[in-house]
Amino acid sequence: MTQQLPQTASTDTEAGTGTAAGAEPVLTGVRNFRDVGGLRAADGRRVRPGKLFRSGHLAHTTDEDAAFLATLGLHTIFDFRNADDIRMEGPDVDLPGVHNVNMPLSDPAHGADFWHTVRDGDLDALRAALGDGKGAERMTTAYRQLILDRTAQHSRMLELLAEEPAVPALLHCAAGKDRAGTSMAIILLALGVERADIEADYLESNAAHRRYKVQRGDGATGSAIDPEIMKLLSPLFEARLEYLTAAFDTIDERWGSVDRYLSEGLGCTEERRARLRELLLTDA
Repeated sequence: MTQQLPQTASTDTEAGTGTAAGAEPVLTGVRNFRDVGGLRAADGRRVRPGKLFRSGHLAHTTDEDAAFLATLGLHTIFDFRNADDIRMEGPDVDLPGVHNVNMPLSDPAHGADFWHTVRDGDLDALRAALGDGKGAERMTTAYRQLILDRTAQHSRMLELLAEEPAVPALLHCAAGKDRAGTSMAIILLALGVERADIEADYLESNAAHRRYKVQRGDGATGSAIDPEIMKLLSPLFEARLEYLTAAFDTIDERWGSVDRYLSEGLGCTEERRARLRELLLTDA
């Protein structure tokens, strides 16, 4: 299977993602961390800073990382990894006073045999599994399934977030891109954030200092991996707008509108949405 390598310090250029350069924390063992505060909702309010965070997994959290995370006042961490993910990377580092909610969602590239091919497979095996657009097709299908098959989990997520004191909350999966990205998109839809802004936040996972680092079974990483192999793997490790669009399209096709998806698909009442907006939006 692939492994995540520690995150190195980002440069101001890399960190130029809509906040002041250098404003993001430098985390060594946690990738793809960010606060989604500041995104504008349709009613003119903005997501309240310091309430909703997203990242990759916390299994490699260093003492310095943990000290920073402790300053956030986190109440809840949603871990969307499944048992295979946790066996591969390890459990999250325990952060005192935080309620950890393991809510497994389908791995977009699920299956131990598949990940064995990704990590250790030869070029022919990877071509068979991922070539001719099969990698991107697998991801697009997975995003649709996250919407259609995981309504119970996403309903529970919104229910918990509306309770006191669930926030501040951090959402993560393995890379913080697919399962966490889809789940965060659902929260932002419930808050009335425009799709274009949700998409822009989603695509920030492609920044060089955020991306999940691939390590092959032979120890090769980054530029040391065969370029054709990296090209074959890229659909799995990139945040592509077509994937999130597939999730949004699935909402429209199955429920006809976001409002019906939230109310009928997730059981999120207008009262609960109002409560979420009260907790997570600000006029400032």
